[in-house]
Amino acid sequence: MKSLVVLLGPTGVGKTSMSIRLARELGCEIVNADSRQCFAQMRIGTAFPSGEELAAVPHHLLGHRRIDERYSCGQYELDALATLERLFEGHDCAILCGGSMLYVDAVCQGMDDFPEPDIALRQRLSERLSAEGLDALGAELAVLDPIVWERIDRRNGARVLRALEVCLQTGRPYSSWLGRQKRERPFGVIKVGISRDWGELCDRINRRVDAMLEAGLEEEARALWPHEGNPALRTVGYTEFFSYFAGRIDRDEAVEKIRVNTRRYAKRQLRWWARDGAVRWFDADDYAGLAAYVTSRLAALGHSA
Repeated sequence: MKSLVVLLGPTGVGKTSMSIRLARELGCEIVNADSRQCFAQMRIGTAFPSGEELAAVPHHLLGHRRIDERYSCGQYELDALATLERLFEGHDCAILCGGSMLYVDAVCQGMDDFPEPDIALRQRLSERLSAEGLDALGAELAVLDPIVWERIDRRNGARVLRALEVCLQTGRPYSSWLGRQKRERPFGVIKVGISRDWGELCDRINRRVDAMLEAGLEEEARALWPHEGNPALRTVGYTEFFSYFAGRIDRDEAVEKIRVNTRRYAKRQLRWWARDGAVRWFDADDYAGLAAYVTSRLAALGHSA
């Protein structure tokens, strides 16, 4: 059986370098599972792999969409499955690496069977978003579905609106629709996660934000500001600068918000994956332990690394 090695972990933990090292050892290729790295113009703010990293191992579904395109999780699922089908023609395994929780779940078990969108309701919610702001709609979602509120990316307006839409449309919490039906995949799934001491992770996040600023994050955000309405840009690192450009906050406040919101996002990622008992966790510095576990699981599935 073909195998998909899923490498998980919070933002800033070191997934990219770990995935490249593992892919070189296994002789396989990497499929991106970071929803924002799918967009070609969002490079600095998403910690897009460097040219050297991309040259080390072939990567897929990176920068394959333009920022003016809408790209859903369902579309990503289809693209990822088609990519894996091609990769498995020449490889026994592939690595799925990224921190977008819904994208990882979509590849491993399929999208949940949600009701069809209510276009009229969605329009009303979009108008409310413009008039009242994301915080107001988020507060309503927190009341209707506290479970999903703990897990969702609260700065992602598209995700908040969709969850609220389902709650209002069906009279049931959005979370009650999650995990209702798992789809069989023609490959085995091996999930491994990497983590660090929380204080160490926060230090890494802060240093990474500083590095992004030095690399030109502010300039990248300014170039994308005309596309502010695109749901993909309701993302940490961009929304804060958009508020600064609009004069709602000063630059120092924008930078501090990026640090704080990135740490909050890392916490939500960890809470999300804590519910998945299939993930085997390793310290981010324990490459040997992680690699040994993966190779043993691959052997159990009938092939060697």
